[in-house]
Amino acid sequence: MSCDELEALRLGVMTALGIGDESTREHARKELEGSMEGPIEALANAETLPEIERHLDAALVDLEAEVAAMDPDDPEYDYTRGRLVAVRDAERAIHRLTEQAESVLEGFGEAHHHLHEAFPVDE
Repeated sequence: MSCDELEALRLGVMTALGIGDESTREHARKELEGSMEGPIEALANAETLPEIERHLDAALVDLEAEVAAMDPDDPEYDYTRGRLVAVRDAERAIHRLTEQAESVLEGFGEAHHHLHEAFPVDE
């Protein structure tokens, strides 16, 4: 059993935010050995929040298809459904992070505009 989507997401977010130590990254890469293809690989290698959102969405589609194809009596069914719930929650968290970052940028733009209103610059 593996939480490839979440581990790949951790790698992508660490890269996009420029945080995380090399030992944490190496551990995540080891966890993903054998799974580094398609959306999982793209998510692990993402460098920006928009890339993360796009690749996480693709990984979620694949996971939804995996759950839909499973027999509910399969011993891994509940775990896989749990992964689906966790990845959906992660998708919402990444969306909130992106919205917050966009709001911060908008605030910087407004502050810049107000500063120039208060102190006009001769051109």
